[in-house]
Amino acid sequence: MEGAVKRVRPKMTATAIAAGLLPILWNEGTGSEVMQRIAVPMLGRTASSTLLTLLVNPAIYGLVKGWQPTATCRSILNIDLK
Repeated sequence: MEGAVKRVRPKMTATAIAAGLLPILWNEGTGSEVMQRIAVPMLGRTASSTLLTLLVNPAIYGLVKGWQPTATCRSILNIDLK
């Protein structure tokens, strides 16, 4: 159960940040040019951080720890480990 919470938390955080920054990107009022220049890198950082947390870090951890696919995974992917 704790692992599920750790996997959902980055998605919730990224969604909340994006929801807060998107109105700044669409704004056309006074000072919006400056705020848009601030919001775009923040959205990019949030997206890249989420990808790193959910995809890259587990893959690197698996490589370092010597992860081996289970029998079910091997049969799905047609992997022969002899």
